[in-house]
Amino acid sequence: MATQETATLGGGCFWCLEAVYQNMEGVLSVESGYMGGKVPNPDYRAVCTGATGHAEVVQVTFDAEVTSYREILEVFFAIHDPTTRDRQGNDAGTQYRSVIFYHSEAQQSVAEQLIGELAAERVWRDPIVTEVGPAAAFYKAEDYHQEYFRNNPQQPYCTYVVAPKVKKFREKFAAKLRR
Repeated sequence: MATQETATLGGGCFWCLEAVYQNMEGVLSVESGYMGGKVPNPDYRAVCTGATGHAEVVQVTFDAEVTSYREILEVFFAIHDPTTRDRQGNDAGTQYRSVIFYHSEAQQSVAEQLIGELAAERVWRDPIVTEVGPAAAFYKAEDYHQEYFRNNPQQPYCTYVVAPKVKKFREKFAAKLRR
């Protein structure tokens, strides 16, 4: 029986994170959605206005005996820029903020410890602005957002933004690739 755990992360467009984690060993499922806002049952159009307060997130269910929460976070910090507030590349707005929603005190501790280590190592020139907060209601995104990269690999955003992140993951974390 797998030891299932859930990680909920926001680091720009959820299509990028989803595409990367679908390639990771130990990941059982990835769903794109919204978390962290004040409006119940938001839709994509509302979230894009920034008025709902939600972030675009992925909810990653993984086998903790195969892949640790820390490894999930190490990938997270390698594939997005945690030093830009409310922005990833050309995607700007609070919905694109860097955020970790923890599901337990242990996850909170791991997230805060890793951020502290990365800050001390000065991995980035600018300070890390990733928010760390408790998980709240998760609202699954519309069906057309699920498995977006797999279903639309030739779409320009996928070609120029998502594919390079997947490539970076495959190169940097070759040992963690799904077999």
